Amino acid sequence: MTGLLEPRAIGRGFTRRDGPAKVTGTAPYAYEHPAEAPLYCYPIQAAIARGRCVRISAVEAESLDGVRELITPFTAERLADTDDAELAVLQDCEIPFRGRVIGLVLAETSETARHAAELVDVQYETDPFDTRLRADDPDLYQPDKVNPSFPTDTSEGDFDTAFSGAAVAVDQTYRTSMYHNNPLEPHTTTALWENGMLTLWDSTQSVHSVRSTVAKVFGLPAERVRVICPYLGGGFGSKGMPHANVVLAALAARTVPGRPVKLALTRQQMFSLAGYRTPTIQRVRLGADRDGRLESIGMDVVEQTSRIKEFAEQTAAPARMMYAARNRSTSHRLARLDVPVPSWMRAPGECPGMFGPEVAMDELAEALGVDPVDLRVRNEPERDPESGRPFSSRHLVECLRTGAERFGWDQRDPRPGVRRDGPWLVGSGVAASVYPAKRMPGSSAVVRYEKGRYAVEIGAADLGTGAWTILPQIAADALDVPADSVDVRIGDTAFPEATVAGGSTGTASWGSAVVAAARAFRDKYGADPGDGDEAQAETPENPDEKDYATYGFGAQFAEVRVDADTGEGRVSRLHGTFAVGRIVNPVTARSQLLGGMTMGLSMALHENSVLDPRFGHVVNHDLAEYHIATNADVEDLRADWLDETDPHLNPMGSKGIGEIGIVGTAAAVANAVHHATGVRVRDLPITLDKLLPGLPSVPR
Repeated sequence: MTGLLEPRAIGRGFTRRDGPAKVTGTAPYAYEHPAEAPLYCYPIQAAIARGRCVRISAVEAESLDGVRELITPFTAERLADTDDAELAVLQDCEIPFRGRVIGLVLAETSETARHAAELVDVQYETDPFDTRLRADDPDLYQPDKVNPSFPTDTSEGDFDTAFSGAAVAVDQTYRTSMYHNNPLEPHTTTALWENGMLTLWDSTQSVHSVRSTVAKVFGLPAERVRVICPYLGGGFGSKGMPHANVVLAALAARTVPGRPVKLALTRQQMFSLAGYRTPTIQRVRLGADRDGRLESIGMDVVEQTSRIKEFAEQTAAPARMMYAARNRSTSHRLARLDVPVPSWMRAPGECPGMFGPEVAMDELAEALGVDPVDLRVRNEPERDPESGRPFSSRHLVECLRTGAERFGWDQRDPRPGVRRDGPWLVGSGVAASVYPAKRMPGSSAVVRYEKGRYAVEIGAADLGTGAWTILPQIAADALDVPADSVDVRIGDTAFPEATVAGGSTGTASWGSAVVAAARAFRDKYGADPGDGDEAQAETPENPDEKDYATYGFGAQFAEVRVDADTGEGRVSRLHGTFAVGRIVNPVTARSQLLGGMTMGLSMALHENSVLDPRFGHVVNHDLAEYHIATNADVEDLRADWLDETDPHLNPMGSKGIGEIGIVGTAAAVANAVHHATGVRVRDLPITLDKLLPGLPSVPR
């Protein structure tokens, strides 16, 4: 690919344009959209894991002052399209999981709606159910594909023979938990039907995806649906595709045309209605020669999905390309359970999928007596082992070596459990990170000149990653003007179509469209445009995508301190070094990398959605008991990057950075815990009960 931008604004640390509005509370979120005389709705959720509701009594609820409407499966309008069972709410009385919405109350106040919902009496018929993920489940099946379109199973060479004949081998099972995304802004929607037009103010990572989905569900032309989302209070993937709340709000608003309706899921409701990351069971097998060169890599994954809608995490995908080995085998098997529908969560596939292999690499290094950094360097492939294509850029070895030097890795004693600081056992660990560097087709941008300023319009969503700030930087360089002369308008289907803010593709996809529109504008009008001049262009095709394997890479280093008496663990240092192309804005980039690493720390030490198999629901379904990392959980958090520009990806030479920070972090922490204590934890999170039985005593 040719035509890289000459960076002038790109690479500069401009502060966030949306920052002042957010910190002063003036940025309007979906639920806060000013609306005249709104009604409020509250979902009624099923209290059984599987069965059907046979009777809904609402006499007491409907007698409350202020209750406007009760919508049930017996009274709800029939949707035009029910192919997506997650979105086909209130269309029948079947209950496929605990928490399924079986009713909706509309009232003049949110308090009244919630109170009325609590007064509704529901009678059920129950069916046998299964909510427990097991590797020996006899009903495991092979999906047709894994997210988004990867082959379910892969095989190269003769894995079984190579593994059985390996001089040194690791054969272990690793487990990651169920995780819920938990953005601070819950899933919220304000809906208004007026003159046959549906307007949705929705908290979403893709306004255009919501529009196309809702239009299909209600049988409407897309032009009769408008979706607005200028600001987003986080999503971590959970808002990348529409969930039931959007349809519920639209259904409710259709019963009261002309009046807006507001719906905000509670924190508890988000644990059953807004997606989650499936738990995984990973059998990882590594076989190597005495010099530590891998001869075989195998990874077999078991995960869960819902009975009503399949989602298969691509957990084994990174193992297919990360290290050189002639013999490889990967597989995915799903358990179809009576649980809510899993969905995207930050770095789907790569995040859980790098835990097992990177801990296994640490175990192999120990068995060989080889330094864990050196082991990874020895198995660096010349080409992508999966596709055979050359890498557009791959600087993993440099990340490992540079990160090791900055971390002080050479001071590490390779023996586990020998470094002590009073009551603390101290250890360090490393893991590699990878994430695909892609851009998605289908975005379009307009560049317009208005009253002496340039305006860029594109229907993108700023997930918190900095689109408000970096898109003007990209446009400025393409137009060869100062960044402060460029405005941007995003988050509305009134603007040209944009792809989802997900998969670390936003900047690459939207930026490419903005560059194309800016260049078309400059070619058409030169450096002295007139008021009202504009040009529009789409994300162009990139012929290099077919010729290269495109990824970002990184190396995570963790130092952990474990109290020998209590088993309390603290991450005293967490450093990441990344090779992620040209950095468009170092301020927003560092924020994303540090945020991902902190989320990976949560995964390692805290996060675990505890599902009670007797009742089919997550019991710690709030932020009091679903623990996440905070600033106090890490003392020294650092993200650095190499000076890398990849000419084969996009005009900016950039790679996505929103997700790679979480990948590898949990494995680095787990490896550091083993180095500190000698205890190998293969089942996340790393909690006291898993450490205490194996801790060595420390003299006082």
